[in-house]
Amino acid sequence: METLQYNTKRKQLIIPEYGRHIHLMIEQTKAEPNAEERNKKAKAIIGVMGNLNPHLRDVPDFQHKLWDQFFIMADFDIEVESPFEKPEREVLEAKPEKLAYPQNFPKYRFYGNNIKRMIDVAVRWEEGELKEVLVFTIANHMKKSFLSWNKDTVEDAVILAHLDELSEGKLKVAAQQLPLSETADLLKFKTKNGNGPKSNSGKQRRKQRKRY
Repeated sequence: METLQYNTKRKQLIIPEYGRHIHLMIEQTKAEPNAEERNKKAKAIIGVMGNLNPHLRDVPDFQHKLWDQFFIMADFDIEVESPFEKPEREVLEAKPEKLAYPQNFPKYRFYGNNIKRMIDVAVRWEEGELKEVLVFTIANHMKKSFLSWNKDTVEDAVILAHLDELSEGKLKVAAQQLPLSETADLLKFKTKNGNGPKSNSGKQRRKQRKRY
């Protein structure tokens, strides 16, 4: 009787999703000395791999993926005829380049990076009514962001000073646009699904009902 083997003592699978039998079939194909037989076995293995995802097995891109995975499980050490270019170990094992992450450390973090981007865009706009509206909108958004960070009221003068500082003195809210929106209006919100500050209108209606 053959001794029971534990997976922990067996060779580690390269792509565990395909199971050990697929890996063993590939190892047997690698040991096949006849090139024609080796190619037949390789195509048969690709068919079995495709059966695991039958709705995708005839898609060209998926076929390419199967062949790539076949060569990966073979440790790139097998000579068979593939309809696609054989993947290179160096390319697959190459580490991706480090993503450029914006290292911004703004003085007023509660405004966020988007406010600074909006300010930079507004600076480049030509003078005119549209720019005045944009600057007013930015200032209101700054006030709303400030109030999200600090629930107390904030004077318009503070927001205008911050706008002047962040734009390096290039943006000012037009006098006819002032004052900015009221704090109470900026703090009002209600989501599409109805979540948000609870209204007291129901309680008020109940109080107004006449009792008999």
